[in-house]
Amino acid sequence: MHHDVRIRNISDADWPGVAALEAGVYTDSSLSEGQTALESRGRASPTTCFVLEFGDRIAGYVLALPYPMFRFPDLTRPEVVVFQSRNLHLHDLVIAESLRGRGLGRRLLRHLTSTARAAEYERMSLIAVGGMETFWAANGYRAHREVRLPLSYGSTAVYMSTTVRTGPNQ
Repeated sequence: MHHDVRIRNISDADWPGVAALEAGVYTDSSLSEGQTALESRGRASPTTCFVLEFGDRIAGYVLALPYPMFRFPDLTRPEVVVFQSRNLHLHDLVIAESLRGRGLGRRLLRHLTSTARAAEYERMSLIAVGGMETFWAANGYRAHREVRLPLSYGSTAVYMSTTVRTGPNQ
């Protein structure tokens, strides 16, 4: 069965689906933030937050917002400040568990990187959680183990970054 894949900006009607995907991935690890916090991050930078539709359902999303290098969202509260920064922090990228292994995460990452490049961001950063450091390293991100992270991100979390110029291409 063929399913069309489409990436688009997040709309208000998407947030319950985004929150459900997020809860499904992170509830067991205590990383789930809830819909209010997720929406606040989306409002901070609506042009860099996207859903991935697979057929007629939301099958993934990415939330990214400007943050100074080596700083990151507080998982215990919603966003209250919108930073002006040439660094785009990829806060979260989730693909529905049943659709993993099809290249959809890389496709969403390429779309975000292309958007960052067009908006003239210089760098992209993220915090690798849940053992995903290898995935991010394979996509051009470099670990900054000297950056101390709060325990709310998990004991194995690693801050990583890349230049937009060398990030994944379309």
